[in-house]
Amino acid sequence: MQTYPAPAAVLVDTMAAAAAADPARAVAFQGAPGANSHIAVGEAFPDALPLPCFGFEDAIDAVREGRAERALIPIENSLHGRVADMHFLLPESGLTIIGEHFLPIRHCLLGSGTLGEVEEAMSHPQALGQCRHWLRGNGIRAIPFPDTAAAAAAVVEMGAPARLGALAPRLAAELYGLPILAEGIADEEDNTTRFLALALEAPEELGSGPYMTTLMFQVKNVPAALFKALGGFATNGVNMTKLESYQRGGAFQATEFYADIEGHPDEPGVARALEELAFYSRWVRILGTYRKARNRDL
Repeated sequence: MQTYPAPAAVLVDTMAAAAAADPARAVAFQGAPGANSHIAVGEAFPDALPLPCFGFEDAIDAVREGRAERALIPIENSLHGRVADMHFLLPESGLTIIGEHFLPIRHCLLGSGTLGEVEEAMSHPQALGQCRHWLRGNGIRAIPFPDTAAAAAAVVEMGAPARLGALAPRLAAELYGLPILAEGIADEEDNTTRFLALALEAPEELGSGPYMTTLMFQVKNVPAALFKALGGFATNGVNMTKLESYQRGGAFQATEFYADIEGHPDEPGVARALEELAFYSRWVRILGTYRKARNRDL
């Protein structure tokens, strides 16, 4: 898919025009109108003008170029883990993380016929994977598509044959006029996506805590470097809620780490932990400090 399906493209043009008239209120998101990211923008920033963007890079560029004040980007899903590419795009974007938002995901099967008539369903591979048992149980073949809401628009563009459905949010059904044939069809009920809000600069005032801090680092290539680098968080009572590793450039040599910790770098314990991390690392880069939107306690 190089462009939006026609029913989505009409909405994109209207929303882009509104955002261009008032970029200070615009929040860029990846996907077609009606996508989960569109819903997340409405929840996180009720007074914002949502700006649909074709790809993650496009949403980031909208902020860098001044066409949007912020972007809201999915970073991880409770069932499928991290969102591909974002851990590479974030440090290169030049943007700062200014907030987080958690969105419960509720998949719907949209179509023009009846549930029994649907033979194939189009959607984003993650959505299809999250509903694979339900689809198999109903004899529906999964058809990968780059975007959930755009899949609904594509079904409409193809004349909405009864045999073809789309997995998409309820908002997509409303925007494109497709009936909901089934709702809440994910194989797991606890399906949540975490979004990060990005901006060119951090706000002068964060408001009252508690806070989260997101950072990336690369440890030195010496024995037990990661163990020693992370020891400062334990000894200073700093809770690390996320730690992921990945390779950059395919060299299989320099492993980089993405981490979320609870707290603000100005807090004494966090400051000491970050100092110890820096001692055992080649570099440390803080991507943002922001108010915690949800407790991580079990």
